[in-house]
Amino acid sequence: MALPFARSWRLCRWAVKRWGVAAGESWRGISFKLEEKTAHSSLALFRADTGVKYGLVGLEPTKLALNVERFREWAVVLADTAVTSGRHYWEVTVKRSQQFRIGVADADISRDSCIGADDRSWVFSYAQRKWHTMLANEKAPIEGIGQPEKVGLLLEYEAQKLSLVDVIQVSVVCTLQTDFRGPVVPAFALWDGELLTHSGLEVPKGL
Repeated sequence: MALPFARSWRLCRWAVKRWGVAAGESWRGISFKLEEKTAHSSLALFRADTGVKYGLVGLEPTKLALNVERFREWAVVLADTAVTSGRHYWEVTVKRSQQFRIGVADADISRDSCIGADDRSWVFSYAQRKWHTMLANEKAPIEGIGQPEKVGLLLEYEAQKLSLVDVIQVSVVCTLQTDFRGPVVPAFALWDGELLTHSGLEVPKGL
C-alpha cells in the first residue's frame, strides 16, 4: 500500500540526510551540521552545530548519554550527512587553533580510531605551523599554504579525490587520491581552539 504523501516525503528527506545528497541539491554541494552524538567528550559544538571547540577538561564522560557512535579515544567529530556521489565543496574557519585535522572518513569508521590514523579516512593535518596529508598514520608535507584563517575542501567522489583549497587564491594546494568504498562524511579532529564549518556552497569556478 502506498504511503501517504506527507509521510513518504519525510522518509525520503530522512534517507537523503542519512545517506547522501539529493540530485537536485548537488549543484550547490553538501550541506551539513556536526553530529553531537559522535563528538568526543572533550569537544563542544556551538553556532547551531556548525562549529566545534576543544576543552582541556571537556565534558564529564559519566554524564554523557551512552552512545556507540561517540568517539572514545580521540577528539573527533563527524558531520551528519554522507556523500555517495558528486562534487562538493565546503570551507573551515580556524580560530585560535594550532593543531587540527580536517577531511573525510567512512561513515562507519571505528570510534576508537583517529581520523588520519587508518586507511578509512583521508585528512589534511595542521600542527607545529606545518601542513601534512595523512592516511594510515603516514604523513607527507604540503607546501604553498601557511597559517590558516580559512581553508576549503573539494570532494570529488567519482574521481576518488579530496583537495585542500586556498580560498584566497581559489586554487588547489594539494590533492589526495582516495579509495572510497561507500558513504563518506566530513570529519574533524581538534586539540585546541575552534573550527567553524561553512557548507552548502557552490564549487568555486576554476576548481
